[in-house]
Amino acid sequence: MNNKLYKLMNWPAIEEIVFSESDDPHNILGPHVAGSSTLVQTFQPGAKKITLVLQDTKQKIEMEMADEEGFFAALVPGKKIGSYMYEITEADDSVKKVADGYRFEPQITRQDTERFQAGIHYTVYEKLGAHPMTIDGIDGVYFAVWAPNALRISVVGDFNNWDGRANQMRRLWDSGIFEVFIPGVKAGENYKFELKVKGGLTYLKADPYAFRQQLRPDSASVVAAMDEFKWEDETWLANREDFDIATAPMSVYELYLGSFKRPEDGKEYDNYRDIAPALIKYVKEMGYTHVELMPVMEHPLDGSWGYQVIGYYAPTARYGTPEDFRFFVNELHKAGIGVILDWVPAHFPRDTYGLSNFDGTCLYEHSDPRKGFHAHWGTLIYNYGRPEVKNYLIANALYWVEQFHADGIRMDAVASMLYLDYGKNDGEWVANMYGGNENLEAMEFIKHLNSIIHKRNKGVITIAEESTAWPKITGDLDDDGLGFDLKWNMGWMNDFLGYMSYDPYFRAHHHGELTFSMIYNYSEKFMLVLSHDEVVHGKATLIGKMPGERKDKFNNLKAAYGFFFTHPGKKLLFMGQDIAEFDEWNEKRSVQWELLENPEHEGMRKLVKKLNELYVKYPSLHEWDHTYKGFEWLNSIASEQCMVAFMRKSQNREDTLLVVANFANVEQEFKFGVPYEGSYKEILNTDAVEFGGEGRVNKKAILTEEEDYDNKPFSLTVKSAPLSVSIFEYKKMMVDTKKPAAKEKTAKATKTTARKTTTRTKKTTEKK
Repeated sequence: MNNKLYKLMNWPAIEEIVFSESDDPHNILGPHVAGSSTLVQTFQPGAKKITLVLQDTKQKIEMEMADEEGFFAALVPGKKIGSYMYEITEADDSVKKVADGYRFEPQITRQDTERFQAGIHYTVYEKLGAHPMTIDGIDGVYFAVWAPNALRISVVGDFNNWDGRANQMRRLWDSGIFEVFIPGVKAGENYKFELKVKGGLTYLKADPYAFRQQLRPDSASVVAAMDEFKWEDETWLANREDFDIATAPMSVYELYLGSFKRPEDGKEYDNYRDIAPALIKYVKEMGYTHVELMPVMEHPLDGSWGYQVIGYYAPTARYGTPEDFRFFVNELHKAGIGVILDWVPAHFPRDTYGLSNFDGTCLYEHSDPRKGFHAHWGTLIYNYGRPEVKNYLIANALYWVEQFHADGIRMDAVASMLYLDYGKNDGEWVANMYGGNENLEAMEFIKHLNSIIHKRNKGVITIAEESTAWPKITGDLDDDGLGFDLKWNMGWMNDFLGYMSYDPYFRAHHHGELTFSMIYNYSEKFMLVLSHDEVVHGKATLIGKMPGERKDKFNNLKAAYGFFFTHPGKKLLFMGQDIAEFDEWNEKRSVQWELLENPEHEGMRKLVKKLNELYVKYPSLHEWDHTYKGFEWLNSIASEQCMVAFMRKSQNREDTLLVVANFANVEQEFKFGVPYEGSYKEILNTDAVEFGGEGRVNKKAILTEEEDYDNKPFSLTVKSAPLSVSIFEYKKMMVDTKKPAAKEKTAKATKTTARKTTTRTKKTTEKK
């Protein structure tokens, strides 16, 4: 090495590079002005010879080896040398040409890092992670990761033989972010980050912001572009802005993608593209308005169903690529079907290649296990008080909405986030600054999330799975609420399924479990749920919970669905339950579609389809879900008869529906007061032959009687089949005085006949 070049070398810094301990490799690698010349240095582990090729002049300059591990340097005349390449001769005498990634400025600005440190960089995923790009005509991938306590970080992957010496990253000022641009890397290549932490421990981590991950048991991140898909759902997105969750119908089909449809070619899973048409056909046929997908984010354990996430930004590779998933959502939107995604910001697994102890410290989780560990699930709890962690999660929710066009986010396990003592005994948790058990940091995180989702994406909804009586889950943020659009009504689900599981003979003693939900119905904006949680782990399926012989089980479940669809609240039903599966669900099997060859199961499917149809068609079943004006008990105290009657209403009285539910296993006649005079025509009876029943229906419209009953001006007497629900459409009694005389007489005669009939019915009732 010539003396001038030798004197220019920073030997301590070179040693840092060679021993992979540098957090600022750009300080010496790449081109640096040295007087009137340019010093070019590169570290190519294992290289025998390197020639610097100047692109503008085609000049070739042989570089001098400064360290036999592969450190080379050259002094080039002039302060600007333009573009250049390295011609590298490897140990096996093979030759390759590569561009120098250390000649480029950071693609992340100080403004980016300041926003990230404040927790308000809502598209930070566009900066962190792996991003294919072209810089000054050079194609490659820009890598960036947040790991403030690491001593050194390198990108390792297929492109550098997983050698942590080859592509060391630069720490950006005080941001805790490391970055590097690596020319020649392409989409589809596997990579991880190699971190060296205090104490000298070196290990590999998957990219927290990776857009793709390998399928388990492999755990590498995969380079993927994010802007290649051509969307065709503009009409859906435009209409979504006018979607009003308070008044719109919303019937959700919850599913696990791997169980809806299994491949016929021996593969383990179908592709998103193959699932889409089959799912669309079924959902449209059944009349559901939305689907809710159990987590599609990458997860290592099948048995977690996606609720223990490793790759928060990566659609699971079980069903294909991110582009395949975009196709899936796009097709559902084109078919008029909304897509809701389950999302898990409450906890994450301890897998060593994931977020756990990411930079040698508890970066994403609390360091105190009393705040950072979930004993119930063996998982770690996010540190919601750290702005960068909140930013990671908030940007992630926005990522699924804005990059994958999700119409809603259903947040899992909200109660575990809100309570510091959730699932913990005394001494296992730490109180907040006021001595309470509320997680104040999680509260602020949730409020921030809901605020920004609704601000940036009009019409997108957020749903909370919250199982306690925490107040104002769906309350306005301005009124100290958490700002969710809907809350899963876990109380109704537990009470109602408990009531239905009793033999009808004993239901009279549990009548309050049937009616209690209406006492608190308007405290939140509720969604009624019969979800996957109720049909697993020994709980039995919905039909399996029903008492009695086989016939009674079907009748009970049909009555349950009748009540479910007519009770106030948006709806969610888990797959397989609308065809009355007897076997509990598990992630290893498909929906048992073969059951539909049996008339009983096909009858159940037809009933759910009809209920969906009525639910969407009649505004009274959805328009006033969240206001007391939409519901009126007509009789809620007939516990001995195991019967209830109520009205569902909307702004238009003509849309009023009357619902009569008989949860006794005997045919009964039920009399109750009604507020409106007219006729009530049965439009659905769960005992109808088409649904597998015996056809004990009310074929003719029932006229009201002119008598006060239960503080109502009119009364009605209805016959009800055992274990059934009937829905009646109200029609006002009308006489048009503007008709010709002959027609007036006909109308008068009709009214007189109706009055006589009412009188006879009244006398008969009095005799009884």
